[in-house]
Amino acid sequence: MELRLDEVSVSLGGHDLLRALTLDVGPGQVVGVVGPNGSGKTTALRCVYRALKPTGGTVWVGDRELSALSGRESARKIAALTQEGGADLDFTVEEIVALGRTPHLRGNQPLSARERELCRRAMERLDVLHLAGRGVLSLSGGERQRVLVARALVQEPRLLVLDEPTNHLDLRHQVGLLSMLRGGDVAALVTLHDLNLAAAACDRLAVLHRGSLVASGTPGEVLTEELVSTVFGVDASVVPHPLTDAPQVLYALTAMKGTPA
Repeated sequence: MELRLDEVSVSLGGHDLLRALTLDVGPGQVVGVVGPNGSGKTTALRCVYRALKPTGGTVWVGDRELSALSGRESARKIAALTQEGGADLDFTVEEIVALGRTPHLRGNQPLSARERELCRRAMERLDVLHLAGRGVLSLSGGERQRVLVARALVQEPRLLVLDEPTNHLDLRHQVGLLSMLRGGDVAALVTLHDLNLAAAACDRLAVLHRGSLVASGTPGEVLTEELVSTVFGVDASVVPHPLTDAPQVLYALTAMKGTPA
C-alpha cells in the first residue's frame, strides 16, 4: 500500500501548522519525519491517523482518499502510536494488546486461536510477553510504550504511523524497535528526534521547519552540516558510520547557536 500526502496544509486558530506538505511512503518503506519542536511533524502524522482533518490538500491511501474510508476500514490499513497513547484503566498487558484486533471483530466476538497466537507473538517480539498478566498502569514508561507497539502490530496494518516511538525506551529496545521496522514488510511513517537513529532506521527522511518541507531524500542526501546548522541551529560534523556508512551527526555541547554564556 502506498501513502501520499498531497499538498496537505493545516491551519488552526489563524496559525499555519503545516504548509502544502507533499510526502510519499511506498510499500515496505520506512520514512522518517524530522525537525525541531513545533515544526509540524506530529501535525502531519495526525492527518494520517485522522486525529486532524487537513484544511487543504489530500491524504491518499493507495488510490483512495483517506477521508472516503470508514473508520473501521482505515483502522485495518493504518495503525498509530501517538505521543498521547496510553491507558487510563488498568487493563492487563494481554488485554491491551488484544485491543489491536478490534477493527477486525464484530461486537463481543472472541479472539480466534490464530488471533491469540498473533497477540502472543507480538508480545514476544516486543519483549513484553513476561508482563502479559500485569496491569498496564503498573508498568514503566518504556514497558508501556512497547505494549502499545505490540497492540499496533496486532492490528496487522499495512502502514504503521509512529510518533516518537523510541520515547522512554532504553538503548537496547530503541535499537530493537527500529531494527524491526527496518527489517519488516510493513510501511512505516515515523517521527524521531535522534537524527542518528533516523539515519540508521529510515529509507528516506523528510525535514520539516516551521511547517514547511525543506528537504527530502535519503539520509545521506538530507543530513548535511549545512542543513543541521540551518534547521536545528547546531554546528555539527557529519561523518559516515564506520560499519554502515549511514551519516552520523557529531556535535559538542558548546556548538549550539545562540546559547547564552
